[in-house]
Amino acid sequence: MINLYNTRIEDLAIHRVGNKNKGEMLLTSSSSTPLDDEMHSLLKEYFLKPFRSKEEAYYSFHHEEDLEFHEMFAFAKAIFSTPATLLENSKKIAKQLYQQSVHPHIRSGEVYVCHFTNVMLDNNKTDAIGIFKSEIKQDFLQFEETESDLKMILKQGVNLNKLDKGAIIFNVEQENGFKILSVDSNRYDAKYWLDDFLGVDVFEDENFFTKKYLKFCQDFAKDVVLPAEDKKEEVMFMNRAVNHFAKNDSFEESAFLNDTFENPDLIPEFKHYKTEKGPKYSIEDVSSFPISNTAVSAARKGIKSVINLDTHVQIKMDFTNSDSAEKFIEKGWDEERQMYYYLVYFNREEKK
Repeated sequence: MINLYNTRIEDLAIHRVGNKNKGEMLLTSSSSTPLDDEMHSLLKEYFLKPFRSKEEAYYSFHHEEDLEFHEMFAFAKAIFSTPATLLENSKKIAKQLYQQSVHPHIRSGEVYVCHFTNVMLDNNKTDAIGIFKSEIKQDFLQFEETESDLKMILKQGVNLNKLDKGAIIFNVEQENGFKILSVDSNRYDAKYWLDDFLGVDVFEDENFFTKKYLKFCQDFAKDVVLPAEDKKEEVMFMNRAVNHFAKNDSFEESAFLNDTFENPDLIPEFKHYKTEKGPKYSIEDVSSFPISNTAVSAARKGIKSVINLDTHVQIKMDFTNSDSAEKFIEKGWDEERQMYYYLVYFNREEKK
C-alpha cells in the first residue's frame, strides 16, 4: 500500500529525448530545475496522480546473470546512496532511454528524473526515484493584452492532467532489484518502456501470488467446475475461494482445498489442472504465501456473480451473504417442458 500525500520532490532534472532512428537529438540539462511552491504542487500532482488509483502490481529490475550488470539498477542505486548525484545519473538515464528510442512509433519528449522523500510504502517511510516522460503536446491559446485589443497566440505544451509514461523506484528490496511501479498511457510501445528501457520483470510478492492464484481459480472454475456441475456451482466455487482468501492472512493450499471444495471429487482435478496450467500463472510450485487484501478486493470486483439464462433472465448472487445462494436457490429439471429451472425461495420483495 502506498501513500504519497506528504511526498516531496527534493531534486529534479529535465532532459529532452528524441527518436534516435529519426536523427532527433538528445538534450541534457547542465543543472537541476529549481521549483517554487506552485510549480512543486503542480508537478507533484502531474507525476503522482496516476499512481494513486493504480492497482499495486510491482516490478523489479531483472538481469539474466546478475543485477550488478543492470545499468538502470546501478543508476538508481547510486542516486539512493548519494542523492546529490541525481543530475549526473539522470543524464545517464536519459542517454539509456535515447539508446532504446529507435522504433518509428516512439515519440520524442521531455524526461523528468526526480528524487522523492516522505514516501509511505506498506506503512514504512522511504524515499524514491521518479522517471517520467511527456510525449503528446496539446494546442493552447495565449493572449497578449495591448492598449486597444487582445492578441491571440497559438502554442503547444504539455497537458498536466495526463502523464504519458512514468515509473517510481522505491528504495526497498534493493537486493531483489527494488520495488517499482509503472504507468503507460500509450500502450503501443509498452515493450520499449518496460523491457527495453527499464529492464524489469514482475516482482513476486504477496500481491503477485494472490492475484495469480485467484485468476488460476477463476479459470479452473470456468474450465472444470462449470462443465462438471453448473453455472451456480461455478459462481459459488469462486465465492468460497475469494472468501477463504479474505478471512486469512496467509495461504496454505491444503486448508484452501478443504475449505473451498464441497465436492471432494474435484480436488484431484484441481491438482491436475495446477500441474498442467500452473506455469502459465507462475504458481506451479507455490503452495503457501502471505495474502494481499488489495489483490483480494480487486479480484472480488472482477468476478461475475450473475447467471445468464437463454430465456433472457438473470440471477444475481450476493457475495456478501454467501449462504443465500446455497440455501435459497435450487436447480431442477422439468420433464413436461423439457427445460431446466431455478427455484428461488424468499419472504418478500425488497424495494431499493
